[in-house]
Amino acid sequence: MKPKIEDVAEIAGVSPTTVSRVLNDRGYISQKTKDKVYAAMKEINYVPNDLARSLYNKKSNLIGIIVPSTDHPFFGELVMHLENICNQKGYKVLLCNSLHDSQKEQQYWDMLQRNQVDGVIVVTYNRGLFDQAQNLCAVAVDHYLSDYIPVVSSDNFKGGKLATETLLAAGCRKVIHINGDEAIETPANKRQYAYEEAMKEAGLDHETYHVPDIAFLEHNINVIKALFKDHPDVDGIFASDDILAIHTLQYAKSLGYKIPEDLKIIGYDGTKLIRSIYPELTTIVQPVEEIAGQVLKILFEEIEQGKSGVKELAVPVSLWKGSTAGSN
Repeated sequence: MKPKIEDVAEIAGVSPTTVSRVLNDRGYISQKTKDKVYAAMKEINYVPNDLARSLYNKKSNLIGIIVPSTDHPFFGELVMHLENICNQKGYKVLLCNSLHDSQKEQQYWDMLQRNQVDGVIVVTYNRGLFDQAQNLCAVAVDHYLSDYIPVVSSDNFKGGKLATETLLAAGCRKVIHINGDEAIETPANKRQYAYEEAMKEAGLDHETYHVPDIAFLEHNINVIKALFKDHPDVDGIFASDDILAIHTLQYAKSLGYKIPEDLKIIGYDGTKLIRSIYPELTTIVQPVEEIAGQVLKILFEEIEQGKSGVKELAVPVSLWKGSTAGSN
């Protein structure tokens, strides 16, 4: 039979109420009493019931995270930083890998509510799936989910402008952009708007190819093939994702393009993994750790104060100078 709080109390020579106060850090308890309680717990291998404690404290110290694909470098690094910061703040994480399945995301959201998590961090394209009626603290990363959920992203417009201007400064005159699904409302679309503005300012034509799903790039090769078929004279490509940029680069090489002599390429994300295994890729770096920190800062404000004054926050980006965009 599993030991109970009364068993701990009997061995420690205190009341069950005192054991409960020790476990929930309520009121003043001497260190001597705390030591007796913890020694008794160890002696009979008593494990506190976190669910019961959460009901008592009206706080679960659980944070839910919903991401589309943990095998994508950006989402993987984001989750790593989110979990690390949560752990430092005394929170545990429930990780939900949705694979962009809206039904699965709804099931995860319902599950997180049933487990009485204190808040949720959401990366999903399904706007309207979660709304104010859910009455659960939430922050979105780089996606608009509803009018009531704050959004944190990198400075997508600045990143798009920096990428395009870097290619133009390197001598490119036929720069093409590859972005995600244009039907999805997301801050990442600002990368395309910035690209178009930079091309117009340079007096050049612009064209964007849209892939069906950035997170599942194996489905995007047909878009890449179509780009090169339609524009064999392309001399610059700004891809809105590093893995997409690498796939584009590899396909270009298979066609005989020399990088960066014939074709210059810039990606977007700049995760530590990509910069370590593919340092030659010139890319726009999203400060993933800072994004994670800002997300949790807003979420903790919601949890502790009931609301946050932030509706949308953009974190500055930088340029990683590899060799795929020339030596500029």
